[in-house]
Amino acid sequence: MGFARAAQFQASNRGTAAFPLTCFRSQVSNPFSIFYRGNPVKFSFNVILVALILNILISRALHFLLKPLRQCRFVSQLIGGIMIGPSLMARSPIFVSMVFPFTSDFLLKNLGLIGFMLFLFVSGVKMDIGLLKRSGRKQLCIALPSVFVPLVVASIVGFTTRESMDTNLKKFASIEAIALSMSVTTFPIHYTVLEELNLLSSEVGSMVMSTTIISDTIALNFMLAFEAMKQYEVSTYNAILYMISSMVFTSFLIVVVRPVMLSIIENTPEGEAVDQFYVISIFLAAFVLGFITDMIGLAICIGSFWLGLVIPDGPPLGVTLVEKCETITMQVFLPCSFAYIGFFTDFHAMKEASWSALRPLLGLVLSGYLSKLITTMLASKMVGLSWRDSLAMGLLLSMRGHAELILYIHWIVGVPGFSMLVFGNAILMGIHVPLISILYDPSKPYMVDQRRTIQHTAPNDHLRILLCIKDKEHLPSLVNLLQLSYPTVQNPFSIHAFHLVELIGRANPLFIDHQNQKLEELVTRFPDWDKIHHALNLYQQGKQDCVDLHFFSASTTIVTMYQDVCKLALVSGSVIIVLPLEKKFDGEIATTKQWGGGNRSVIIQVLENAPCSVGLLVDKVDRWYSQSQVSQEIACNIIVLFLGGPDSREALSYSNMIVRNPRVSLTVVRFLSSNGEGDDKMQKKMDDKLVTSFWVQNERNKRVAYREVVVRDGADTIATILGMAKEKYYDMWIVGRQQRINPFLVEGLSTWTDNQEELGIIGDYVSSSDCVNADSVLVIQKQVLRGRVSNANVVVASLDYVATLIRGWILCR
Repeated sequence: MGFARAAQFQASNRGTAAFPLTCFRSQVSNPFSIFYRGNPVKFSFNVILVALILNILISRALHFLLKPLRQCRFVSQLIGGIMIGPSLMARSPIFVSMVFPFTSDFLLKNLGLIGFMLFLFVSGVKMDIGLLKRSGRKQLCIALPSVFVPLVVASIVGFTTRESMDTNLKKFASIEAIALSMSVTTFPIHYTVLEELNLLSSEVGSMVMSTTIISDTIALNFMLAFEAMKQYEVSTYNAILYMISSMVFTSFLIVVVRPVMLSIIENTPEGEAVDQFYVISIFLAAFVLGFITDMIGLAICIGSFWLGLVIPDGPPLGVTLVEKCETITMQVFLPCSFAYIGFFTDFHAMKEASWSALRPLLGLVLSGYLSKLITTMLASKMVGLSWRDSLAMGLLLSMRGHAELILYIHWIVGVPGFSMLVFGNAILMGIHVPLISILYDPSKPYMVDQRRTIQHTAPNDHLRILLCIKDKEHLPSLVNLLQLSYPTVQNPFSIHAFHLVELIGRANPLFIDHQNQKLEELVTRFPDWDKIHHALNLYQQGKQDCVDLHFFSASTTIVTMYQDVCKLALVSGSVIIVLPLEKKFDGEIATTKQWGGGNRSVIIQVLENAPCSVGLLVDKVDRWYSQSQVSQEIACNIIVLFLGGPDSREALSYSNMIVRNPRVSLTVVRFLSSNGEGDDKMQKKMDDKLVTSFWVQNERNKRVAYREVVVRDGADTIATILGMAKEKYYDMWIVGRQQRINPFLVEGLSTWTDNQEELGIIGDYVSSSDCVNADSVLVIQKQVLRGRVSNANVVVASLDYVATLIRGWILCR
């Protein structure tokens, strides 16, 4: 661009007087290094690299510093962009001349636009338009008033104060555009925040996503109408051409582009990635369509966003595009996008502007925000949500993000007004996100006070089991566990099979109840579903009188997967959740590949939040028994390691159930500390009572053996376990996880194992040690009640003790 225009560009963005005009070469190569007296900051490309590195480092550093304050990535990136702009760093002439001279900031701003285009493209790919069909009455009753009420209120306030507005803002289209931006809820920011807060699979998160899709649909139509009004202010001819161009463009996407995308999916072999040629062509199309929408008068980012919308989400195409594009977009280009916002933001220009110039815009924005918040809260309460959840809904749907910032630039509200809007966005998001994380705890509904354990299940009641299946490789061990558990007409099972798939390439989690929903088009998104359904139906054959089988599927992120598991366990009334772990590799249990790793793994989260007991099933061989082998009545030897505490009592209760199986031989080994050191008297009494009840029921059963072992420390415990393993081969080892085990029994073992956080010390040792040969290991954790502390809780423990006495008396009779 010409130099005079460049000076005006700088001045208009920074709200200051035009800079002195100085002529220099815009493109200079750097053939010499600093060793030949070369100055790298004088060369345009080097300066761009410095600016890019500075943007990324500042945004990452701010996110690290603000994360303990529960701030989302959007806030840190927005503050980083503001810091780099004329509000702070760019006020220094030395900083501007070194980092953002005319030859670099123009290109950096265009990189920022590319970042917004790619971000909205990825967001469009992730959006599931089919959610409009699946949205219920509640979502519609929240979406409609939460859009139209604030739109009307903000419009009334805007037109009331219209006379005091500046020339650009007082236009009809500009007022309505700002009012619309305050009334609608856009998908990109809500998905980003819900993902960071791990609320995608929560009740409020699901409702917000559905409401957002409805709101976005309304917003797109209004935006086209307001843009037409803006064109009409120039001439009627322009408005007509704009409407015709928009309709042709939309028809082209639906009639041409959508079928092409579907044909790409059809031509991609199952299980294989999309051809690289198609991926590159689609990325190129995103930029081409952005150029077209800018040419016909729409915002330049709208073209890439609409292209993303017509691409089917999920595998194979949606997943491939997101995986190829998301990282570099979020981590490299998006910081440049916020630097682009920062260039247009100048808080000093707000000071220079008069209060009378900013007051109308502030009134318009505040009226839209407050009416949006209050209307959403009231609508949420009217459809049955609690006041706390209604407030969370209001805060979530009142957030402003990336799309609004782009619209503010597109509708030209002036540097002081734009700076005020950006400042308001930063304050708004900085307050909302921590409040939402405090108000709404997604794990709270799953922590129930009612006992849901095997130990407290009545003898003739249905044993409700939730099987979590992440991969078809888990099927052999799960089916054989069910076979051994031995359901009968007197002791029937109610089994809920839950197939879980990681959410990649789409934003909206899916939950399918295959008994109540006929969603064949969604079932195709679960590639292993047919095999899982077939295997479990084979197991049920001949057991219809004693086994009820229910199928569910879910597609969600790893970090929120535990919420779906706990929710289904709560609704189904399950008493135990069975989570299969991956098979043994080189003596170690690989838990991270399928269930996630660290403190955010699905296993840890389920153990902490489950409304019932949890069983972790570890397969130590490639295949245990097939169904045909079990039917041939091959004997199975099982050993229970009873170290005391609630988990061991639950493990013994389960063993007492499977010993009814005539093909099972059971050995129970109880570990006692020398001289009773470290024993909790209340826990010891409950252990004694349950063991006595178990032995009274099985003392005449020749397939049951019981022994007690006195040990001094963890080394003695391990030595006893190894002795048992050498003495006899046991097909399955059952052990309690870790609750209230006498510390003397595991003294000195804390450094012996790697996965003790998931399996407990003894469970992890038995699972991963090559010295203990077995087909599988079952580690059981008893339900953890809400409010239960780590030390002895006298009231809960007493109730547990009384329940154990009653159950033992019933079973003895």
